[in-house]
Amino acid sequence: MDTRQLETFLAIIQRGGFAAAAKEVNLSASAVSQQISALEQDLGTALFDRSRRPPALTTKGREVQSSAQSILRIVAETKATVRDGDVGGTLALGALRTFGAYILPHALARLKNSYPDLSYRLRVGLSEDLMADVVSGQLDAALVADHVAVPAGLQWTLVFSEPLVVLTPPGVTEKRLEKLVRDVPFIRYGIQVPLARQIDTEIARLGLTVRQVVSVNTMSAVLGCVQAGLGFAIVPYAALRGSQTTSLDWFPFGATPIHRGLGIVQRPNSRRGKVLEQLSEVLRQTGISQGDDD
Repeated sequence: MDTRQLETFLAIIQRGGFAAAAKEVNLSASAVSQQISALEQDLGTALFDRSRRPPALTTKGREVQSSAQSILRIVAETKATVRDGDVGGTLALGALRTFGAYILPHALARLKNSYPDLSYRLRVGLSEDLMADVVSGQLDAALVADHVAVPAGLQWTLVFSEPLVVLTPPGVTEKRLEKLVRDVPFIRYGIQVPLARQIDTEIARLGLTVRQVVSVNTMSAVLGCVQAGLGFAIVPYAALRGSQTTSLDWFPFGATPIHRGLGIVQRPNSRRGKVLEQLSEVLRQTGISQGDDD
């Protein structure tokens, strides 16, 4: 048994199959299968029921899952200690797409002045997947939004709040949402994540009836549809940092602007606590400065 086998084993569980895990761990599908077969032979038990599609964990597999998470967490913390704790080595971070595109990279650039010997490994993904990787020790911390359940054993700390805004297509100057929904189609962020649910909930709470023209599952595609003139969308302010939105108008969503919170989720008493605390402060400053050029 080695840690690479355990990482592959957890990747299969988190990604829902051998093929998806192969992309995650940068191995071929056959190499993934060989690693799991070797792990099962070493443990003397089947970890997956391969008669089902996708393969499902066996009872023993569920027991090994918990042990694998603990082992990888210990390994990660041991490596951090050997590499002088929180000032060297690699800091493994996860982030939502909207934060991974601008806010986090700029925060890390500022953090580099304080920790020149620290390198970074970034993973962009969904909140639930990122938090699972923090639990298993594959990530030191992750930047996720509020309105999501935090697993036991982790703590989520608010860093800053950002407003949601209404982004209008080229040529549309209307700043009243009630009028906009009557004249312009709506581009829906159609994915089961907290942001999408928050937007849908607020639209329903306002009693608005939107005319949906398209539903897409990435924020970049939402912005592209607005830029192409297909309709308006409701997006987090962080999304306005890209080149897709420089020529577009926007206004706050809600009479009292509606916000979402961004926070860092990590294990309590993490050995990376010092650097994560400073990262939180840098992120806070970066997030607050979003409005400086409005």
